Amino acid sequence: MSVAANGNGGAFVQIRDVSKWFGELQVLDKITLDVPEHDVVCLIGASGSGKSTLLRCLNLLEQVNEGEIVVDGVRLTHEKIDVNELRRKIGIVFQAYNLFPHMTVLQNVMLAPRKALGISRDEAEERARPLLRRIGLEAKADEYPDRLSGGQQQRVAIVRALAMQPKLMLLDEITSALDPQLVSDVLDLVRELADSGMTMILATHEMGFAREVADKICFLDGGCILEEGPPEQIFRDPREPRTRQFLARVLEAERMS
Repeated sequence: MSVAANGNGGAFVQIRDVSKWFGELQVLDKITLDVPEHDVVCLIGASGSGKSTLLRCLNLLEQVNEGEIVVDGVRLTHEKIDVNELRRKIGIVFQAYNLFPHMTVLQNVMLAPRKALGISRDEAEERARPLLRRIGLEAKADEYPDRLSGGQQQRVAIVRALAMQPKLMLLDEITSALDPQLVSDVLDLVRELADSGMTMILATHEMGFAREVADKICFLDGGCILEEGPPEQIFRDPREPRTRQFLARVLEAERMS
């Protein structure tokens, strides 16, 4: 079996019967999902439902125990997969910004292209500055991360991933560590990426945002995709009682906040 997949279905991301255990605890249970190129898929569900683990499996930060994942025609679950080559195609951003505190904003954005792609400092800077300009932070290029707000740091973390020119972006609850007034700036950037055609899979608790940007919503419960569909169907007429219960609880919490 070769690393390249036998084109089956044509989806940019193909996940087939993926299961994952941590010891005796099963955290993913036969997950199957297709993501067409340029689509945005939002993963929703309670904490511990498997959203973050699924994203980490897609970037090989976790190894699956069963099943198959194919991204852009490459079988991630093949034993001979080049992990570093794969990660050049897939950007991932977490709740924590993970910026290097001893480096300036510009240096943080330039680092991965220089180290992973071997491009020159000048080329890396030519790539980084327009990205910082795009998020309104070019004036902060020479500042250190601790001089930025949380929302600014998270936007830098996103453009640091974009500097690698990935074909797929994975976003894991990127607004959950932010003060409410900082969330909108980060979501505006993700909205812009969606409008530009970036293929994205994101875990989020921001239901209004998910409804607006997603092509597909997947509700995870107990490591399974219990229900999936277009946003209007999931939010207006969910089929599963667990989906209805979860959405009612989240929307009530949003109203009370």
